[in-house]
Amino acid sequence: MRKDRTYLAAQFAAQHLLVFVGGLHRSGTTLLTHCVGKHPEASCFQNTNVSEDEGQHLQNVYPPGIAIGGPGRFGFSPEAHLTDQSRLVQRDTGARLLHAWKPFWDCSRRVLVEKSPPNLVRARFLRAVFPNARFVMIVRHPIAVAVATQKWCKTSLLSMLDHWVVCHQYFLQDASELRHVLLIQYEELVSNPAPVLERVFKFLDLRPIDPLAEIRGGLNDRYIDQWQAFQENAQISHRLAEIEPYANAFGYSVISPRRTVPPSETVAGLLRGEVMSSPLLNYQPPNCQPLAS
Repeated sequence: MRKDRTYLAAQFAAQHLLVFVGGLHRSGTTLLTHCVGKHPEASCFQNTNVSEDEGQHLQNVYPPGIAIGGPGRFGFSPEAHLTDQSRLVQRDTGARLLHAWKPFWDCSRRVLVEKSPPNLVRARFLRAVFPNARFVMIVRHPIAVAVATQKWCKTSLLSMLDHWVVCHQYFLQDASELRHVLLIQYEELVSNPAPVLERVFKFLDLRPIDPLAEIRGGLNDRYIDQWQAFQENAQISHRLAEIEPYANAFGYSVISPRRTVPPSETVAGLLRGEVMSSPLLNYQPPNCQPLAS
């Protein structure tokens, strides 16, 4: 019976385009998923009765983010970063995941979207299970993510900046192993949604449609205002100097948070949907295991 289910799952995956959306909490994963889900040829989860209709909460193959630390912390767990070498990659893994997810998609549509923030650090695992899947990741200014998330996890802003760096370093490490991956900047999505979504739809082989009318920009400003008071503490300046190169790689600055900088060549390529090899910078925040090579 399990063999039959595995075969049928492989057939199902071959008949649809599976799309995984990822990015840290408060980075815009929900907004991006809603935009894609409005397309008549795409389906996102509906009526799941789980938080934010996220697939991580519907399955029992891998631990959801909340089980390994939750927002602002999960990336520090040894269980967070899953790759094609994970013991969880088994012959029936795809069948088990699809069995959990299929009831919440409109399977008459060709493009099926699953969104969970930890997908940012699990893409190689998901690609091993679904080789033809595509990945759309979204990144947001690390200060906005840290300040917006702090109310949920009650940890320090510096710790959440460390978490942002660690998770995005995992992503860069993994990106060169992915066949199809596109990176989106939250700030660009909310300030100029039409061309960004046109890029997303092209990446997914979908015709463009008009963006959602309710997309609002300028939401980073209040978080940066709150950060300014915290940043005035001279004791953290040396830590910010350590984090700055990693923020710069994605086009951000934690020292001058309203300043934009050119992203690294690797990130610029990912923003165009081009997979490029990237050396691992191996940032190691306090009390965190070094990134695996």
